[in-house]
Amino acid sequence: MISIEGLKVEFGVTPLFEDVSFVINKKDRIALVGKNGAGKSTMLKILAGLQRPSEGTVAVQRGVTVGYLPQVMVLSDTRTVMEEAETAFSRIFEMQKDLERMNRELAERTDYDSDGYRQLIDRFTHENERFLMLGGTNYKGGIERTLTGLGFSRSDFGRPTSEFSGGWRMRIELAKILLARPDVLLLDEPTNHLDIESIQWLENFLKTVPGAVVLVSHDRAFINNVTNRTIEISCGRIYDYKVSYDEFVVLRKERREQQLRAYENQQKEIKDTEDFIERFRYKATKAVQVQSRIKQLEKIVPIEIDEEDNSSLHLKFPPAVRSGNYPVICEDVKKAYGNHVVFHDVSLTIHRGEKVAFVGKNGEGKSTLVKCIMGEIPYEGKLVIGHNVRIGYFAQNQAQLLDENITVFDTIDRVAKGDIRLKIRDILGAFMFGGEASDKKVKVLSGGERSRLAMIRLLLEPVNLLILDEPTNHLDMRSKDVLKEAVREFDGTVIVVSHDRDFLDGLVTKVYEFGGGEVREHIGGIYDFLQKKNMESLDELHLAKSLSAVPEKKDAAPTENKLSYEERKEQNKKIRKLEKQVADCEDRISRLETQVNELELKMATPEGASDMKLYEQHQQLKKQIAEAEEEWENASLELESIGTN
Repeated sequence: MISIEGLKVEFGVTPLFEDVSFVINKKDRIALVGKNGAGKSTMLKILAGLQRPSEGTVAVQRGVTVGYLPQVMVLSDTRTVMEEAETAFSRIFEMQKDLERMNRELAERTDYDSDGYRQLIDRFTHENERFLMLGGTNYKGGIERTLTGLGFSRSDFGRPTSEFSGGWRMRIELAKILLARPDVLLLDEPTNHLDIESIQWLENFLKTVPGAVVLVSHDRAFINNVTNRTIEISCGRIYDYKVSYDEFVVLRKERREQQLRAYENQQKEIKDTEDFIERFRYKATKAVQVQSRIKQLEKIVPIEIDEEDNSSLHLKFPPAVRSGNYPVICEDVKKAYGNHVVFHDVSLTIHRGEKVAFVGKNGEGKSTLVKCIMGEIPYEGKLVIGHNVRIGYFAQNQAQLLDENITVFDTIDRVAKGDIRLKIRDILGAFMFGGEASDKKVKVLSGGERSRLAMIRLLLEPVNLLILDEPTNHLDMRSKDVLKEAVREFDGTVIVVSHDRDFLDGLVTKVYEFGGGEVREHIGGIYDFLQKKNMESLDELHLAKSLSAVPEKKDAAPTENKLSYEERKEQNKKIRKLEKQVADCEDRISRLETQVNELELKMATPEGASDMKLYEQHQQLKKQIAEAEEEWENASLELESIGTN
């Protein structure tokens, strides 16, 4: 689908990468990996046709469409969510206008026997078949499924996009790209603004798309679940592995060990040659051999070793005073902004030494409860911070509190104590501040770099309650490994707000789920929680959310309590039946859409274009999809109405 040959990109003296060649095939699911600054985002821009390489070619097959989601983009704020999503179907709307114009012309003309009239009929028939083939009559069902899968509720569809945060508007852009169904999807950090539920929905979606996917992500669980091929950019070259990320890590380690052995052998050869030249430089009888060795030395091509993997570096929090048995106790805590209740009746106790996760959809109150614990905002109810608790808090705004006029190295040097001061350069390297980067002034750092620096500083402070709010957003995989190991060995108490399953796996032993104004406790790790919630296939999760939601109006809260046991039992039975119906519909729609895609490929061939049976099958499949979508919508609405009654 896309062929890359002899690619070279240079911004300065040293090329970012050179002599890069590979092919993207249909059904490829490629993880593009490498350290920050290796050129991953640049490679995606080149593949998307937004940047020209210094040398080499990128050949895209005729008719192949490419969709690209950058990390940062300029977003429009002039439409509603639904209107913005509909722009993905601009081609269909143009076709619809053309069909309406031709239809009017056919109705107005009376020269039925003329060649022009017959040609108009043929053109109308051909364009109408293309219109139906592209889903012209049932695009709204696809929009609703995609938006709800990415976390939007139906009540959001009519809201202006300007009312949403940057993260939610990025979801709208992602939805538009997915709805356009390009042949090649290029995604640069697509999970940065998604919660666990939406990430898993996106995983399932990407597994079923008929085209190719190339993605850059620091979410290890996400790329392991989606990709089947890993391309690493390292030392200006690429290494192509036909395996998932975890298998790549093993193979990469073996490759680096081979490089090290070859490098050591080469260094020994160079030293022996230099010793020979030095020993016999002034002996006339050895002049020929000396000159031969000098030429031999000049011809040696130095072996490069991949960037040092600093994930083996171990950081340990400095010892802190012991806290009381219960660092955090909440009793009937409530937070509301006017009539909007974020959460209510929150009662929880976090024991000393526990490591817990706060999870849930964005906007359900995870960071809000953290701010209540920190005493940053007022709340109702009782919230007690235990005896002798010293809190270390990391949030995105912590980066703004750094001294801008000192260097990266000095920022860490001022908080480091004892032997750790000897390892400052190594620590900075592990968090992508190696070499000259450690001498930069803080004021010239990007937002992501400042966040990483704030994280390092926190790692060196003596605290006994650690609160981390989305700590991995600006870390690459090796940095996350360093942080995770440090937090795992931390002997204090930890609260982590995160959507990164791989980071939470093996780290937390309790999960607090935020949703519908409530906070529910789940004993066990993150995957125990996901298994309980049946989140391995999250097709109907947005419905589950609405079912568990507690109405924000005070007088609506007792409704469920008024139901008798038998009524509640019957209601739950109906809910389960509807949930199964919704899931079955989505399954059926997915299968039918796959069949349609396969059929359309046949219809695109010269033989298929004249086979009317294929067109008949295509129409039947489209009709079945429309019926399934109607059934899905009716069941979804009924399920939603039960959840809000």
